[in-house]
Amino acid sequence: MSTPHGGPSITDGPPASPAPVTPAPAAPASAGTLQVPVRADGVQLLGETKGSGYREAPSLVRRADGQTLQLTRLLYLVLEAMDGTRGVEEIADHASTSFGRLVSAENVRTLIESQLLPLGLLRLADGSQPEVRKADPLLGMKLRYTVTDPERTRRITAPFAVLFSPLIVVLVTAAFLASCWWVLMVKGLASATHEAFANPALVLLILMVTVLSAGFHEFGHAAAARRGGATPGAMGTGLYLIWPAFFTDVTDSYRLGRAGRLRTDLGGLYFNAIVAVAIMGVWWATGFDALLLVVVTQVLQMVRQLLPLVRFDGYHILADATGVPDLFQRIKPTLLGLLPWRKTDPEAQVLKPWARAVVTAWVLITVPLLLLSLVLMVFFLPRLLGTAWDSAQKQYAMFNSGLAEGDILDAAVRLLAIAAVALPVVGILYILFRLGRQIITALWQKTRGKTLQRGTALAVIAGVMAGLAWAWWPGAESYRPVQPYERGTLADATTAIFPAGATTGMREGQAGRTVALWPAGAQMPTREEPQLSMVLVPRDAGTSGASEPSGTSGTSGTTAAPAWVFPFDRPAAPEEDGNQSLAVNTTDGSVVYDVAFALVWADDGADVTTSNEAYAFASCADCAAVAVGFQVVLIVGQTDVVVPENLSAAANYNCVQCLTYALASQLVLTLDGPLSDDGMTRLNELWQQIAEYGRNLQNVPLSEIQGRLDDFKAQIMEVIKNDPSATPVTSTGSAPATTGSSPGPSESATPGATPGTTPATGAEPQPAGTAPVATAPAATTAAPAPAEPQPTQSSGTTTAPAPVTPSPEPTTTAPPAP
Repeated sequence: MSTPHGGPSITDGPPASPAPVTPAPAAPASAGTLQVPVRADGVQLLGETKGSGYREAPSLVRRADGQTLQLTRLLYLVLEAMDGTRGVEEIADHASTSFGRLVSAENVRTLIESQLLPLGLLRLADGSQPEVRKADPLLGMKLRYTVTDPERTRRITAPFAVLFSPLIVVLVTAAFLASCWWVLMVKGLASATHEAFANPALVLLILMVTVLSAGFHEFGHAAAARRGGATPGAMGTGLYLIWPAFFTDVTDSYRLGRAGRLRTDLGGLYFNAIVAVAIMGVWWATGFDALLLVVVTQVLQMVRQLLPLVRFDGYHILADATGVPDLFQRIKPTLLGLLPWRKTDPEAQVLKPWARAVVTAWVLITVPLLLLSLVLMVFFLPRLLGTAWDSAQKQYAMFNSGLAEGDILDAAVRLLAIAAVALPVVGILYILFRLGRQIITALWQKTRGKTLQRGTALAVIAGVMAGLAWAWWPGAESYRPVQPYERGTLADATTAIFPAGATTGMREGQAGRTVALWPAGAQMPTREEPQLSMVLVPRDAGTSGASEPSGTSGTSGTTAAPAWVFPFDRPAAPEEDGNQSLAVNTTDGSVVYDVAFALVWADDGADVTTSNEAYAFASCADCAAVAVGFQVVLIVGQTDVVVPENLSAAANYNCVQCLTYALASQLVLTLDGPLSDDGMTRLNELWQQIAEYGRNLQNVPLSEIQGRLDDFKAQIMEVIKNDPSATPVTSTGSAPATTGSSPGPSESATPGATPGTTPATGAEPQPAGTAPVATAPAATTAAPAPAEPQPTQSSGTTTAPAPVTPSPEPTTTAPPAP
């Protein structure tokens, strides 16, 4: 990272270009003024800014501490005349001649006392050097450490100035663009990434080259300044924002015109391109794909440096292109100038119209983004701390593992990873601390002697502290590490900050939270060893509401559909001879039952593809949804296709202490002939009992339903078995499904497999039994069903059995079920 230079500041100086100074009234000479004023040591006169965006171009002066100040033309002329030999009268004459207006000796004394001495540009009356306070902006570089002095910088960077020859620039730029296209669009980075991370030594090599290229970036700024005729200053390193950075003092480039300054600003990016081209040459010679990652790091550095929001290269490019040296100093005047009653203020009019338009656009983009970044930094600091701590622990564990195995390179990589995790956290904490200290200090100073205003300021500070305590208070999720599945969008940030305003329920494309339940003692799935699971993708959204029981039996009508709040499609309507129970509960503290019983006859060789379905869904608290589907299929005579389906499903969505229970029980019997009159009478009487049981099922405990339906199956089989007109081949099935969203008291049935059971699908798959003739089950369809069970009919069926003529006793066949 690099900040090539700090632009001129007017933080503690006069405006850049106010109106010409009118001669001031005479003022007595101060005791602190020398009879012959002398500039302080190290003061450099840089001259008027060329290509300035100000209506009246400011003049620049550089102090010995490196701070560059903008002065009005009159102040600059007065300071320029102070060569150590001229007295006040001679300085006034020189300034009057150059300025074109009368400047008296008293005017000069006034400017010395009120402007030049406070700015630390003159020696004191006793001949000593002034004590100056260098501006320390929040977004400036901190903890600077100088590596080379100006003389050494000039010697080191002199040979590189030739790289700015136009022909070389064109060739390097073309080679860089071609390299980027080939690496990113043709070759790709998969092999490079695999090769690098498979060998820790290569990771260290790439990191080292990247760091050295950041230093070489600074050579580009210094060499570009030399190419234009300016003299580069010291080079060194420091901390900028949250990362270590290199810097080069190229303040002298302000002597150059706009083109020379832009060359200096772009010099660092140009040297990044040179590094990328050189690395491509090394890759061509060695074939190490890992080196291609250096090309990507150079591109990323260049993109980051072009951001004009903070003092990266993009900021200086914009400042020099507009001729406004310090854009941050223009934020306050620009914002005030947008107010209707402040548009004509002199400070709002100092820029040229085109420069003012560009700076205004920059301010309107930069200020909201910086404020947003600050707010997100404050609110997400706990998550960042939790993530950093979690990552540091993992890296530390791998560090110990590397040491134990004697892999020093891997251990070194882990140490660097820990440092990379810790630096952003330290930087953010430092920025927040320093910003808070500056705000509190400023408020305390400005409210000195003003009781009401100080009390208001203290109240505001207390409110801010309370807000921070709320945002940073330890909670169940406050310091949870960021997970790979989180998106981190602005919408997610808003939801995290204001959870009460977030929409309830899951929506497609939105981040949500689910609870996965695994059996005790089972191995948890991992990325390397995943386990099969079902993911419900939300499609339709609705509002929750109470749901009444509904059921459909065969071709009978359907009731109104309840409000659908679940993140999956409603079961499709059953086909003509299907039987379906659908219990949907969205009312807290309630119980919803849905029962669908059906007796189906199939004869004359009709295909048997009937389905029996039970669905129980709940989205509420302390509630229950129970669905029971019971179907008896009697096949008379010979048929070629027998594919009955028995399905059940139970699901909870956003449920708390709730229960869903779905039981699909099906009996399929093949009769060689019709029942006798006595058999039909007994079957009708038994079915009436079954129907009455279904109507009063709400009063039956869940643990008894399965057993009672199995009893009914046994009785039906007994009736048909004892009828001399028919000898059946049977197939029965039960498919219960029970789910619960949280641990607690609940009932469920898990019947064992019985002979003649058809395949069943649901929460708990059941073993398949036997069926006369079967093919692969067809797709299931479903829809709501009426509450009262009743016999249904299929193709060639009757809703109530009728007496038929006895036939000879048939033979029984029972091929295995599919």
